[in-house]
Amino acid sequence: MQKDKGKQKILRAGLIHFFCIMSMLPFTLIQTSLHWEDRDANLEMFAKKIGSLSQGPRIVVLPEMFSTGFSMNPARLAEDMEGPTVSWMRKWAAQKKVIITGSLIIAEEGHFYNRLIWMLPNGECGHYDKRHLFAYGEEDKYYTPGKDRLIASVNGWKINLMVCYDLRFPVWSRQQFDEDGHFEYDVLVYVANWPERRNHAWKTLLQARAIENQCYVIGVNRVGKDGNGIEHSGDSMVVDPLGKVLYHNEKEEDVFTIELDREYLEEVRAKFPFWRDADRFGIFI
Repeated sequence: MQKDKGKQKILRAGLIHFFCIMSMLPFTLIQTSLHWEDRDANLEMFAKKIGSLSQGPRIVVLPEMFSTGFSMNPARLAEDMEGPTVSWMRKWAAQKKVIITGSLIIAEEGHFYNRLIWMLPNGECGHYDKRHLFAYGEEDKYYTPGKDRLIASVNGWKINLMVCYDLRFPVWSRQQFDEDGHFEYDVLVYVANWPERRNHAWKTLLQARAIENQCYVIGVNRVGKDGNGIEHSGDSMVVDPLGKVLYHNEKEEDVFTIELDREYLEEVRAKFPFWRDADRFGIFI
């Protein structure tokens, strides 16, 4: 394998900015059942949930493949970046003056991607293509893996955006530091369709990622049964940088808003400066 020499430059220079610097960062997590391979029904459902939110700065987090469910039918369901789902995200981000993120099936240059979209209120967007494809569910047979991470910047916070199975691979999300102890990111977000039968791993690894990276972790998962008969328990969580669970909801549909505290994050990092003992490493693709 060859080392991607430009990766760190891409990660640090490719930040997407919005809002002004603030000490509190609000997130709204939408944990819900999905209509199997029915884009119109899902977008209508999410429109009602987002439409009920008060207007103003916040980050709205939707599950993985929120418009279809976790489907292996990309040839039938995929859209391009000007398609109806991305346009829907642009419309609602502008209307509610929020950032909306979640993943969907995208076709581009002859490939299919499980692509997380980061949509700003001004219509600009960034994206992250899921790096680790779930071979156990044959995702690798239909989709192309991504090569670059996306770290977005909001209100002076840096947010590392990931998709589901990425959670099992800690090196991909491992925090990097400069010589002065500046952290690469502050919040780690996972959008998912994680099955109930492996929910212990989901809950445990979300806490582990928070502890080892000294950051907040947000995991948003779906509930209900999908078109393959697989049950999902949700178990969406918000975890603080010491691993304490600030929010957890099992099996119920929920729309939950929480504000993350920058002062507390900095206090934890200053009190426990574990970054000084961290290994320096590079990622090979």
